[in-house]
Amino acid sequence: MKFAKLGRMSRCKVGLGLALGYLCLGLFACRSAPPSSGSPSGIPAAYAHRPQLQGNAVVELEVQTAEGVGKVLLEIHGEEAPLTAGQFVDLVQRGFYNGLTFHRVEKDPQPFVVQGGDPRGDGTGGATEPGSNRLRTIPLEIQVRGEPHPRYNTLIEDPIALSKLALPHRLGAVAMARSSPLDSASSQFYIALSALPILDGRYAVFGYVIEGMEWVERLQVGDVIRSARVLEGADLLRYPAGADQTAAPGGL
Repeated sequence: MKFAKLGRMSRCKVGLGLALGYLCLGLFACRSAPPSSGSPSGIPAAYAHRPQLQGNAVVELEVQTAEGVGKVLLEIHGEEAPLTAGQFVDLVQRGFYNGLTFHRVEKDPQPFVVQGGDPRGDGTGGATEPGSNRLRTIPLEIQVRGEPHPRYNTLIEDPIALSKLALPHRLGAVAMARSSPLDSASSQFYIALSALPILDGRYAVFGYVIEGMEWVERLQVGDVIRSARVLEGADLLRYPAGADQTAAPGGL
């Protein structure tokens, strides 16, 4: 499965404004109705057994660049994005990201994103269910302030709702990449190199860089995530009944 959607978006000049960004996204996005909720938290029933982060965590990425080895700290927001944050922290705990590369770096004509987390290294892969070859994906998950739980598998275009996003695409935002289906995110993530409101409401932000952004800005294609580890909040990761907690890393 090719994660081409974010790459297509890079062709749009961020400086042209929100309206043009919406047009570019609309060419490749598909809209789907939100599935029925399977829990009081609003998580769809089909995903209620997945790992969930119930609070904030801090993850350290140690990256190898041409300029040396640097450390990047990410604050992961589980309260606003429990499934997306849970997926990421679970994969970090399994050692999934260790040794993977950043396969996409978009800095010209304006700073856009760096993207990694693909076990194939070419933008086509993701994480599999532990003990199987089935791709483990999660739904689009976006929290609007004032609403009781995140919206799932729903693009948000209403300007009022967009102005109330709990986790907008500001500089250093960490979000899940996906292909056209709204429930296709797996392990690939990107970090915003500038504020990117054109992506708000269409991709799931689940955290922010809180230290080491200078190392993110130095990243080039092929640079390596030497290690990823949870520094704080590992105890907030919950595995609902039926979840596979096998410690072995997954991948395609």
